[in-house]
Amino acid sequence: MDTREPGGTAVGDRIRAALFECGEHGILGLTEAFLVNAARAQHVRELLLPALAAGKLVLSDRYVDATLAYQGYGRGVELDTLRQLVAIASAGLAPDLTLYLDVPVEVGLARKAAGSARGEELNQFDRLEVDFHRRVAAGYRALIAAEPARWRVVDATPSVALVQQRLRAALEPVLPAGALAQ
Repeated sequence: MDTREPGGTAVGDRIRAALFECGEHGILGLTEAFLVNAARAQHVRELLLPALAAGKLVLSDRYVDATLAYQGYGRGVELDTLRQLVAIASAGLAPDLTLYLDVPVEVGLARKAAGSARGEELNQFDRLEVDFHRRVAAGYRALIAAEPARWRVVDATPSVALVQQRLRAALEPVLPAGALAQ
């Protein structure tokens, strides 16, 4: 099963929409964290825990580390407060493996802008100043340094095809045989 945060459920998708609308009106970092974790609580209980209980593999585009990086390092919300919120919202469910697609901030922002020109989502986070994104990237590096065994850092600067190959190479050793054949 693949999913994303914030979102992934009917309630989560509505929170996502509200979050991205609020962001244009000066939302506080703590308020943002509450919304993201409200969506996560629904996501974990409605989708993730049942899928895992059924023996399914779950891949999620963002999860708890994104909250620490974006709202903590990026917005400046106290990390211990965020960890408490995350623990409640996630019911203690932690990822076995986290992939970090490493790309210079300016390259990532340029790719988002190009995607937006093709009709892809460009949300409030994508529109924030480059210094915000540098703080987020630094936050991810700190999270990786704190738990290196859980993370796989993938250089995402080359072509999509090469990045996909690198992601497969990072995942194949830890997934059941044939899991990536789909």
